Amino acid sequence: MENILLVINIILAVILVFLVLIQKSEGGALGIGVSQESYMFSRSAGNFLTKSTAFVAMLFIACSLCLTIISRGDLTPKTSVIDKIEETNDETPEIPKNNN
Repeated sequence: MENILLVINIILAVILVFLVLIQKSEGGALGIGVSQESYMFSRSAGNFLTKSTAFVAMLFIACSLCLTIISRGDLTPKTSVIDKIEETNDETPEIPKNNN
């Protein structure tokens, strides 16, 4: 199940990158303006791309959260950190006392 979700997550990531890259720039972000003429013809395509990008992004986030929840069961610690510290303290050699 985890492998299937991982493959789906990778596919969604590639689709999301593709959708973001094919969208037209809104302009003004880096000082590169776009003329008003280009807005008249690309508004419906931009609407579809914006909605599909948001939908794929939601699927990607949901899939990532599912992967995190599924893989979380493998990360349960077998011993406590405090137990490990106590074990290392028992094995440390003592400093010899000065006999002078």
